[in-house]
Amino acid sequence: MAANDADRAQDTGEAAPAALLAEIAQLKRDLAGAERQIAELEARVDIDPLLDILNRRGFERELARSLAYVTRYQTVATLMFIDLDGFKPVNDRYGHAAGDVLLKAVAEALSRNVRASDVVARLGGDEFGLLMWHVDEARANARAVELETVIGQVRALYGQAGDESVELSVGASAGIATLGPNADAAGVIAAADKAMYARKKARRDKGG
Repeated sequence: MAANDADRAQDTGEAAPAALLAEIAQLKRDLAGAERQIAELEARVDIDPLLDILNRRGFERELARSLAYVTRYQTVATLMFIDLDGFKPVNDRYGHAAGDVLLKAVAEALSRNVRASDVVARLGGDEFGLLMWHVDEARANARAVELETVIGQVRALYGQAGDESVELSVGASAGIATLGPNADAAGVIAAADKAMYARKKARRDKGG
């Protein structure tokens, strides 16, 4: 009997570590899966759910990192602030669903017409931001005009069931601000916003 008891004790002792190791391995797999899910959710927090580009939170985080890089390495980067012209009448006449269709078309056009290193974001409503690397002020102003033209050429079809589709379009005004050493994100966005309004006023005064 004593020998049998010893054998049973040995079997139990060997089985316990094996079971614990299996449980630990499963917990590690569960943890890895949870960490991946958390990372995916954290990434989505910075993405605009309608346009699938960065939202203001994500853009400001990227801008803060860029400002730190500019300060450290003395490189050149520029922020462009883009506001859509004539977007409110689209919403007022056709509804917010139509406005969403037009916003998607504009976001897609912007994404197609920037470099892979550039960062496009929706800053809120019908406002977009663009972060451009290694672009001086003269080139940035030229790019602003180019992208105003790109947006002005966007055409989006919208129609509800049973209704004839309508072609939606919108204009844009863009202002730029250079990222300088020791600048802050809010200040750079405000400067680009101010430049955008100056551009909008100048175009309005010229009837453009």
